[in-house]
Amino acid sequence: MKAFVPGVLLLLLATPGAAQSPVTSRCRPTLAARASGPQVADTGFSPPVARPAYPANRGPLVLLDEAHFNFHTIEGRYAPFAKLLRRDGFSVAPLRSRITPAALASARILVVANALSEKNTIAGWSLPTPPAFDPDEIEVIRRWVGAGGSLLLIADHMPFPGATETLAGGFGVLFTNGFATDSACGADEFVFRRSDGTLGGHPIVQGRNRGERVDSVRSFTGQAFRLREAGRPLLTLPLGATVLLPSTAWRFDDSTPRIPGEGMLQGVALLFGQGRVAVFGEAAMFSAQVSGAGRRPMGMNDPGAGQNPQFLLNVMHWLAGLLPRE
Repeated sequence: MKAFVPGVLLLLLATPGAAQSPVTSRCRPTLAARASGPQVADTGFSPPVARPAYPANRGPLVLLDEAHFNFHTIEGRYAPFAKLLRRDGFSVAPLRSRITPAALASARILVVANALSEKNTIAGWSLPTPPAFDPDEIEVIRRWVGAGGSLLLIADHMPFPGATETLAGGFGVLFTNGFATDSACGADEFVFRRSDGTLGGHPIVQGRNRGERVDSVRSFTGQAFRLREAGRPLLTLPLGATVLLPSTAWRFDDSTPRIPGEGMLQGVALLFGQGRVAVFGEAAMFSAQVSGAGRRPMGMNDPGAGQNPQFLLNVMHWLAGLLPRE
């Protein structure tokens, strides 16, 4: 019998009726990586910023964690992320040291995107998935947010949720160390829309004015999670969604464990003490990448993700306190 990944048993126990929900028999996993070639930043991507939030380099300091073997960095796959924030006036810098009160003292927003433990960079993306953060670092982040800081936590498909499930759990978010897909277990994208309720109502979705209102957001192969405490869903997986739980990333067959994913989340906003937290179960949606020999777009540069850049700016505006708390 294959074991569930860490945190999934807790997830099922914490969700009434989840263990009894039937998993569709249509699931015959064909989910695969979008391209066999490398994923690299689309450095030419530069969407319009109609009304920058701050004068250039005068905005709050955003620190992007790069001390935990992160898959996304300022000079790497999250270069377009940093570029967009800077064009909006934010100051953006890497955090390449262990997380301590002193390291966070001057920051307004901490971004953690696809952190990993060193083991998974050496032994590959297979179970078990050790935590990327030690308990002291998690407690530092919790206290900093509780005192008024803001955290943007992003953990994509397995193994990234397993590496950050202890950090997420400190804010009442229950990650699954898997892959979110559709009922046939082949789709690698979701589109969340205001019109069908999968894109939730929140100041982040409304923006500062009608021109910043977001009606749809696209994600690209992520995980799914639930809440054990109060929060405002932003991205809710639709009817038929399924979560695959492989022991090695991207290796699926008909015996791969899976759980129903409908109603689970890929995005949430929550309040924690005096601070704010936004959590997303997908990272490419805030990047702009090209992959493979055909340079297939993935992220904010995808033709079907036209509102993703504004959604990212709205998330950052909310974390910075420019939008109402609720």
